[in-house]
Amino acid sequence: MSFSPGTTDPDFADTPRFQQSLLRSRQLARVVRLSALAALLLWLGALLVGVFSPLSHWLPLLAINAATLLLLAAAGRSAWTVSKWRAEALGQTAAPLALWRKNSQAEADDEPLSAIERGLLRLGLALKDQLQRLGFDALWLAGLSLLALLVVAQAWRLDLPAPVAAGEGNWIAVALLALSAFGLVVIERHLSSENPAVWPEAAALGAVIRVVVAVQVLSIVCLALPDGERLWPARLAVLMGVLPGLLALELMIRAVLSVFSPQRPQQEPELVARSLVAGSLQWPPRPLAFLHGELHQRFGIDLRQVWAFDFMRRAALPVLALVALVGWLLTGVSEVALDKRGIYERFGNPQAVWQPGLHVGLPWPFGKVLSVDNGQVHELATSGDAALADPLADAEGPAPAAANRLWDATHVSENAQVIAGASGGPQSFQIVNMDVRFIYRIGLDDAAALAATYHSTDVAVLVRNIANRVLVRDFASRTLDGVLGAERESIGQDVGKAVQADLDRLDSGVEILVTSVEAIHPPAGAANAYHGVQAAQITAQALIARDRGKAAEQSSQARLNATALTDKASASARETDAKARVAELRFGAERSAWQQAGQAFLLEQYLEHLGKGLGKANSLIIDHRLGAGQAPTLDLRSYSFPLDPSAAKAAARPDQERSH
Repeated sequence: MSFSPGTTDPDFADTPRFQQSLLRSRQLARVVRLSALAALLLWLGALLVGVFSPLSHWLPLLAINAATLLLLAAAGRSAWTVSKWRAEALGQTAAPLALWRKNSQAEADDEPLSAIERGLLRLGLALKDQLQRLGFDALWLAGLSLLALLVVAQAWRLDLPAPVAAGEGNWIAVALLALSAFGLVVIERHLSSENPAVWPEAAALGAVIRVVVAVQVLSIVCLALPDGERLWPARLAVLMGVLPGLLALELMIRAVLSVFSPQRPQQEPELVARSLVAGSLQWPPRPLAFLHGELHQRFGIDLRQVWAFDFMRRAALPVLALVALVGWLLTGVSEVALDKRGIYERFGNPQAVWQPGLHVGLPWPFGKVLSVDNGQVHELATSGDAALADPLADAEGPAPAAANRLWDATHVSENAQVIAGASGGPQSFQIVNMDVRFIYRIGLDDAAALAATYHSTDVAVLVRNIANRVLVRDFASRTLDGVLGAERESIGQDVGKAVQADLDRLDSGVEILVTSVEAIHPPAGAANAYHGVQAAQITAQALIARDRGKAAEQSSQARLNATALTDKASASARETDAKARVAELRFGAERSAWQQAGQAFLLEQYLEHLGKGLGKANSLIIDHRLGAGQAPTLDLRSYSFPLDPSAAKAAARPDQERSH
């Protein structure tokens, strides 16, 4: 239907939807204002909650309710645009959405405009004309839907903790939501009872209101049933955002697609804010009724007249029943992975241990297969945080935290252990930090698999508890020096044997392969003090060793000096004795010679000793036979040339002896 805006057509005046257009525009304006104001308040509340308590379940509740009311405001504005067009078609002025209205035309007539203001005015009018061609309604709907989708995405957090028990604030919010939901239900019933000829947009607007009511009812459940332990109220508070999220996404897609349709001011616009998601919220649920109606209204296709669809409708129930039966029977076919074993239970009673492969048994719930490890090796530490495998580190990146083996810092894989000690003689206790790892697996035989499955709920927790108990009992009989020294090698073997013995006694089906003692040292807080004690011990031992070395050096030097003096005295005694013996022998020989030679021997000895005494002395020989009148005469006849000093000296020696 088309007309020229600003003129009154008699046919329009007689049409019910045109007659009620002014009243509808006022009602829709109120709905848009109240919904937008409530959405703004709830959104501001969600922002405050996100600042002070980001893990509270109030954050998704407030944000999702704000997004739903914002979608109601968007749908109301889209319906207001259609009512406004009808009111203007009758020459009436529709109710504005804003709380105030500015008469820009009067101000423009009263005040003269400058050249810049006139240029900006022309630019604004041109831009407004282009936006009108695209469609203001579609742009507003797309923008508000996108904003609602962002609000839902902001509150989408599935890691919220369990909400606290319902308090006074929760019950006040429940009362307000119940009052709002009751009022919206009344409005929705009124819109659903409207004649489509009088108000065609009432059904679509009522469907959006049903979405708001559904979100508010779910919010009441989330606020009234939390007890501080159950997590599902917090999860429901987040998951109910799927409904407004789908609605916002559909409205945004419809708004974007409507931009590509021709916009004619002379033609009556259609409501863009129609939703298949909102239309499916009805009782009894008919998900395909809305789709069938759209196809029949827009394309003239009546699915009820198609024989194939009628056959599909009649055959759907038997086919679905057959598919469900086959699917139920296929639950009896089980696949056991290569690294697993399966324990087959028939009516709750274990029957056999299945190896990897395909196996056939009774369907669920009569037959069930429980998964068990098949030779997988697990590493477990005495502390819970270290039981998880360390993530792989980049080869070029920094070293992982697990590679830090220095004990002057606290490690998550270590726990404190009390051991025996002594302080000043009396018995006391000492504390050490240790990192003990257990490498274990479930036994490879069927009995071990059954025992690991039915004798313990959690194998890792069982091994850790037994290991901690064994460590407490074992370390209570050890001392600090023994733990840090010679006994450290035997700790792993003793602890591993004790843990395996306890596991075997409980028939756990677990095999301890290796017990690795990664680290045993005093607590990290006592690192500096322990280093000082170690340094003092090392210094004391060094001083003792140095003094012992000096004492050994002095003792060796004294022994060396005593030995040297003893050897020297012995040598001197032997030399003196030898000289005495020589003198004795010489005396005996001289006595024997004197007895035989007599005075000649004495003279010879006299002359020999005299020659020795005068051999190097300057002597003056005086002969009493030389007179004063006789000159000294030197007989040179015995000398010949060349002169030999040694021969001359030998020849002259007898003469000198004779002269003496």
